[in-house]
Amino acid sequence: MPSPPNFSEAETRQSGRVLRAGKYDVSEGHSAYDLSIALNYGLGTGSAQMIRFVTEHTEIVCNPPYSDWQCALSVGSTSALDQTYRIFCERGDYVLSEEYTFASAVETALPLGIKFVGVKVDDQGLLPESVEDILSNWDVEARGARKPRLLYTVPSGQNPTGATQGTARRQALYKVAQKHDLYIIEDEPYYFLQMQPYTGPDAAPIPPPANNEAFLKALIPTYLSMDVDGRVIRMDSFSKVIAPGTRVGWITASEQIVERFIRHNECSNQNPSGISQLVLYKILDESWGHGGYLQWLINLRLEYTRRRDVILAACEKYLPQEIVSWNPPAAGMFVRLPFPSHITILY
Repeated sequence: MPSPPNFSEAETRQSGRVLRAGKYDVSEGHSAYDLSIALNYGLGTGSAQMIRFVTEHTEIVCNPPYSDWQCALSVGSTSALDQTYRIFCERGDYVLSEEYTFASAVETALPLGIKFVGVKVDDQGLLPESVEDILSNWDVEARGARKPRLLYTVPSGQNPTGATQGTARRQALYKVAQKHDLYIIEDEPYYFLQMQPYTGPDAAPIPPPANNEAFLKALIPTYLSMDVDGRVIRMDSFSKVIAPGTRVGWITASEQIVERFIRHNECSNQNPSGISQLVLYKILDESWGHGGYLQWLINLRLEYTRRRDVILAACEKYLPQEIVSWNPPAAGMFVRLPFPSHITILY
């Protein structure tokens, strides 16, 4: 594994470490997690070792402003989303989301008899006034369903539009959620792929964050960090920041919601793969620690900034701007080009 802050392939060949896990590392005093634990049945919360790490990480990044919040591991965010639908919704219910939304979020809901209502968006994503209009004028008889209870959103680098909600936008949407007693599903796989401000192909780049503290301050506040009511379930994932094949993520919510989520795990997924959890633990806790993991995330920020700048430079050079335009994305993997039928480019 790379040794922070030396993350390049060349640097890893020179200074990287080989991580090892044995069957009896715990009893022999070498580690807090080993194969004898990872290869056995696990808890519905996920392993105690990984729960401790992601809970500490969530406190560092989000610091939820109420006391009885908890985390539980998930088998990735799509699985967590399926469980959330089952906990909160009945057949025939509607969920609010961006008018262009993550296709799997809709496809996961369809077999459960759950439908979506699209909320209008701009270059910062969801429009609070559109959410307000839909809910204030909800007609139960015309819709054949009760007023929606869930708002599903990808606030940062949204798939497929690439939009990122600014701080004021998130605060305004949270106030609408309070007024109408909406529960917010904050699906944030791209949160840590927030990039440096775009300065154009000829301007000098803005210096990267000087340290971990500066990096955290540069991130847009999460819904979870402003949640005073316990009305947010945040979904985090290692898919976009470590590897999708780990199939490990986690949810953060009030203890009452997490308890329901754990009960659901116990009769469905049980827990993420023990092998995946052990690999992540060895990397994140035993090797990098929280400081090293934040340095890795800064490295990703700069890598995705470079990729975005390359694709936008190509757009500016080769695309006819009299018929197509775009907004430089602030996060994520996508830039939307609104031709007559919009196209999303993955960079």
